[in-house]
Amino acid sequence: MSKSKVHPHLYAGREVVGERTFESRNSSDTSDVLGVFYEATKEQVQGAARAARAAAKAWAKTPAPVRGQVIGLVGQAIEREKEPLARLITREMGKTLKEARGDVQEAIDTCYFFQSEGRRLYGQTVPSEMPRKDLMTYRRPLGVVGIVTAGNFPVAVPSWKIIPALVTGNTIVWKPSEDVPACSYAFAKILLGAGLPAGVFNVVFGGGKDAAGQYVIELMDDGLVDKLAFTGSSAVGRYVGEVAGRNLQHPTLELGGKNPLVVMRDADLDNAVQGAVFSAFATGGQRCTSAGNVIVDAPVYDEFKKRYLAAVEKIRIGDPLKTEDVLYGPFINERFFRRWEQQYAWGEADGATLLYGKGRITDDSRPSGFVGDPNAGFYGWPTVWEGVKPGMRLFQEEIFGPTINLVKVDGIEEAITTANAVAYGLSSSIYTNNREWAYAFKDEIQAGMTSINNTTNGAEAHMPFGGVKASGNGTRESGIWVLDSYTYWHGVNDDISGKLQLAQMDTAYVEPQAAVSVAELF
Repeated sequence: MSKSKVHPHLYAGREVVGERTFESRNSSDTSDVLGVFYEATKEQVQGAARAARAAAKAWAKTPAPVRGQVIGLVGQAIEREKEPLARLITREMGKTLKEARGDVQEAIDTCYFFQSEGRRLYGQTVPSEMPRKDLMTYRRPLGVVGIVTAGNFPVAVPSWKIIPALVTGNTIVWKPSEDVPACSYAFAKILLGAGLPAGVFNVVFGGGKDAAGQYVIELMDDGLVDKLAFTGSSAVGRYVGEVAGRNLQHPTLELGGKNPLVVMRDADLDNAVQGAVFSAFATGGQRCTSAGNVIVDAPVYDEFKKRYLAAVEKIRIGDPLKTEDVLYGPFINERFFRRWEQQYAWGEADGATLLYGKGRITDDSRPSGFVGDPNAGFYGWPTVWEGVKPGMRLFQEEIFGPTINLVKVDGIEEAITTANAVAYGLSSSIYTNNREWAYAFKDEIQAGMTSINNTTNGAEAHMPFGGVKASGNGTRESGIWVLDSYTYWHGVNDDISGKLQLAQMDTAYVEPQAAVSVAELF
């Protein structure tokens, strides 16, 4: 990507320029500018929404199987560009190539799943209680959808919203994260090049608060969007909910998490250690589904801690483009690092015990597994705390970095109670071979997703993704469940009787007969 070119907004089938710009830099080498992007004004965001509105009727009337076929072409286009797109993700966002390829593959899987859903946007025919009358239901598109996404999954998470919204007949205004504009621009160009009509898919770039992201949210007040889909913090999610509420809209909110991973006394500890390391430190902990608290049953606590710390000390960290076997790379940018760094003050104030970790990795302070130049990006030590209890800030707040808390409990009941003692409810995991304990956990955990003997991470395109409590508002991404987020049900009564028929009032119900007493028969 040229360092000198300023990349435009993409809406109404045109490239739209502006005045103010911002840069995107390589997370592993901050001296490497990936591209320059225009910052959208409020008027430009509104212009993109008007372009989407102008295209909405024709796209909604395009037969759903044809829309699905276009989505299939998008999937093929992404598949062709999988490797360069994955490398761009690694370069800009900092996750490993293995994870970046998975990020792109999730979008491919989403396209192929929803391609077929274009032939399965089923309604129903329902028997009427009146003669010569048919009842039918149809899924209808909502209209214009505003989408605001985060930077940690630059391709997968936007695809969860964009693809089902398109296949159900909606048009889109997307404001991707300002942390990954290069990945987002490349992804948008792939979509637009696959055959979407002008105005159906529109992209504006810029920041969040008091910038393009806020302007997209305000499109609800402007009457220019019919639905808002958001991935980000719970605090901003509440603001989105407030704006949507006064406009009688139901937003899609995919928010944060403080996800519990429980290790019971009968668990396979080698498997549990491996899963807990990945859950905590994959993507440098920059996942909404990263484990926040590892809750360990007392009889195996000491042995688990010993094995876990040994595994953490062996973690390889570095530039993932230069060294493919690292577990994680740098923070997305300095802003994410500074937020994560605050945890050390929290832990000290709460009286927690720091078992491992020293803040930023530098020339003078680096773990044995670090490779490369620590000054080229913002790298964090893998950090492990113990003595963490439910009332502590470390226990409650999403840290969004390579940090984990070890929490000792005694038995399955205390494990479940402790796991539920956070405001969030996104993902969860338990390691046990006791089916009663596994059943109790999946039955009582307050979370939208649960794994048994697997990590807190991971999503598949045909399963629902989302949380409860502060992690979301009950909406779901992916699978057939997401269709309800981008359609409304239209009920149709078709009466060919040629006369007024009033349900309930004119229904020819059978009159009840006199009761039969079996006792009187014999």
